[in-house]
Amino acid sequence: MQEKFNAIVLNVIKYNDRHNIAHVYSDTRGVLPLLVRQGSTAGSRARNAMFMPLSLLEVVASFRAGNELGRIVEVRRRELLLDLHSHPAKVTIALFIAEVLQRAIVEQERNDQLFAFIDHSVLRLDSAQRGIANFHITFLYQLGRYVGIQPDIDTYAPGRWFDLQEGVFTVGVPRSGHALPPDQARAIRLLSHMNYDNMHLFRFTRRQRALLLDTTLAYYRLHQSTLGTRRSLDILKQVFD
Repeated sequence: MQEKFNAIVLNVIKYNDRHNIAHVYSDTRGVLPLLVRQGSTAGSRARNAMFMPLSLLEVVASFRAGNELGRIVEVRRRELLLDLHSHPAKVTIALFIAEVLQRAIVEQERNDQLFAFIDHSVLRLDSAQRGIANFHITFLYQLGRYVGIQPDIDTYAPGRWFDLQEGVFTVGVPRSGHALPPDQARAIRLLSHMNYDNMHLFRFTRRQRALLLDTTLAYYRLHQSTLGTRRSLDILKQVFD
């Protein structure tokens, strides 16, 4: 059976001498593995170039009953991303985001809102001219809304702690044992005001940006046990150091 769908590339791994497996996030089936034929022809090289992290593709794939591994029949770019795979900072951000998504999204079912958010984010990263150093932090916070772990900002008040386990601000030290003191808890509220349109207005030192990133990732790890350690994180910090 053949299916046509839109896809966002997460990663590609070697399968054997003839094929790679590309893991993509699709608009119809959620996370999918796709078999990508290798070869030395110009056509094969051009096809392989399409499977860079966060590439936006339109795919026709065949599926056998009871087997989630799809075999690509046709593939083309949905959008020509001019900067994403050539701008050094954007390449690093794309690698980081793709790695986070690979671990944070475990569902194999349709989620139109999540797909639309990621799709839109890729286009915004490609076109961004200002505030690029804040893009990954903005993306991580906004992603929480779509994976069900967005903090309850309505509970914020100056001087309150942030309970990382429950996602709420508290008057005293939370019992969960996973908390940010008031001076760091303010960072969560700050993140809630950031978006792709205004991220260039937020000025941070290297230490402040690293703290925001580490705080957001600590929150994710408590709620997404599969997140793990990202190889791209160290590279990302070096690029913006």
